[in-house]
Amino acid sequence: MVRRKEPYFMLKELLGFAPRNMEYYELALLHKSFCAKDKQGHRINNERLEYLGDAILEAVVSDVLYRMFPDKEEGYLTSLRSKIVQRETLNKLAVDMGINKMMTIPKTLHSHNLNIYGNAFEALYGAIYLDRGYKRAFGFMQDVVFKSYLDIPSLAVVEQNFKSRLIEWGHKYKVDVDFITYFEKKDRDNNIIFYSKVTIAGIDISEGVGYSKRSSHQEAAKKALQRINTEKDFFGQIVNNHR
Repeated sequence: MVRRKEPYFMLKELLGFAPRNMEYYELALLHKSFCAKDKQGHRINNERLEYLGDAILEAVVSDVLYRMFPDKEEGYLTSLRSKIVQRETLNKLAVDMGINKMMTIPKTLHSHNLNIYGNAFEALYGAIYLDRGYKRAFGFMQDVVFKSYLDIPSLAVVEQNFKSRLIEWGHKYKVDVDFITYFEKKDRDNNIIFYSKVTIAGIDISEGVGYSKRSSHQEAAKKALQRINTEKDFFGQIVNNHR
């Protein structure tokens, strides 16, 4: 790849440090629909960096929150981390930071899907880690993202769409997530109560109760996500069963 001056200085200003290997960053900003090839003729895009950035991002955000809130319990930290690394937050971060303007995207691609920007944020984070290591990745998250772009108090109290998050998780790991309303009854005031459950890869995972199907699904999804985040062997059991 040819090193371009404009993206270099834009990134330097955004990151707060000078990139050393611009190829990592240019690759991070290269959407998969753009047909680029390396010197060996292999197609290249930002998907591998996105994979790496996703893992590093979760670890660093956990680290930052652990240090930021020494008096908070695990449940609070887990919930807040989930809100930060969820797709909607990353999409907004990418646009607020101007990452969308730095991306290499074919003119024929109508980028109405903001997820491509959130994906680019993860890829860029993977590039930071490869280029400058964990310390710089941590510093960028703590000193730039948290201080200038995240409203932590608002995120801490916002109500999440747990069902959407669980479905997105299923898509990411290619496992089936189903919501089943299996029972209804009326309370003393003649209001209908719905009983639902979540199955992942055909396994019953959690249950939810509510005065609408939506609320019962949300409660079941919330419990399922709690299991995913807290049970160390949960994902392995699901994957093994799925195979």
